[in-house]
Amino acid sequence: MLSEVLLVSAPGKVILHGEHAVVHGKVALAMALNLRTFLRLQPHSNGKVCLNLPNIGVKQAWDVAGLQLQDTSFLEQGDATAPTAEQVEKLKEVAGITQDGAKPEGLAVLAFLYLYLSICRKQRWAVEDLELINKWAFQGERMIHGNPSGVDNAVSTWGGALRFQQGKISSLERPLALKILLTNTKVPRSTKTLVASVRSRLLKFPEIVTPLLTSINAISLECERMLGEMAVAPAPEHYLVLEELIDMNQHHLNALGVGHASLDQLCRVTMAHGLHSKLTGAGGGGCGITLLRPDLEQLEVEATKQALNDCGFDCWETSIGAPGVSIHSASFLDPSVRQALDGL
Repeated sequence: MLSEVLLVSAPGKVILHGEHAVVHGKVALAMALNLRTFLRLQPHSNGKVCLNLPNIGVKQAWDVAGLQLQDTSFLEQGDATAPTAEQVEKLKEVAGITQDGAKPEGLAVLAFLYLYLSICRKQRWAVEDLELINKWAFQGERMIHGNPSGVDNAVSTWGGALRFQQGKISSLERPLALKILLTNTKVPRSTKTLVASVRSRLLKFPEIVTPLLTSINAISLECERMLGEMAVAPAPEHYLVLEELIDMNQHHLNALGVGHASLDQLCRVTMAHGLHSKLTGAGGGGCGITLLRPDLEQLEVEATKQALNDCGFDCWETSIGAPGVSIHSASFLDPSVRQALDGL
């Protein structure tokens, strides 16, 4: 039964300002997205450890006794240690993964096995210790992305809003939750390719691109200042400033060459409804965010969502500045989430 299991959730992440400029030492602001990933931990008496990730079609089980017999000496001692290439190859053998190991599904299984075997060996897991959760989450990121920035796992662990610059991450105090639309244009893109493109443009036009990056940094700092004021006493004029910053940043990102026709369409559609949008992340397609002012009528929000859906996009109404990793009581879960978990 659901009431007998441990339910944990963690938020997603969006970049509010600072995309690409952060690669060149500028400030970026990341916020926890209140579209959450739920984890259900349930004890079994069948001697198996089961992994079920329904959203990506993964369902695997291993005998606990068999895992205990595995040679896990390759898992180094220490606190949340990084996996080596040798460890990854041995984990592929344990998982039974061969040529598909680089696919997202295979990487998810590898990350799970690495964390499961490592944490079980240490036998000192503390759910309430966010520092430890963040360290292990970062190692899961390394299994999947190789050399991540640390922003994703930090935002999902701590929640709220984070300031990121040159590898240093700090939390913004008492950030206000902002209502947004998150829109997926469904246009695939390569972050690595887009980052390289901006770097190439910087080398080709340094006197043009350097001021753009400096200006994006100034936008991030102004947004940080504005969020600080809003945490104390939010006012309607604050949202007008946030909208201006969104528009300016989007134009800067287009000038850097990381825009896309689908993102331009998103901005036009939302602007027709009096709303302001920008890309979030690498650009070149992917996702965009649209700020929803508190005084906005729900009918206007629904009309905007419908217009975006009519473009072939996926659109979710949610918020940013959400809580970090959380433990839940089943009785307080949203009925749709409880129903989905019961169906696993």
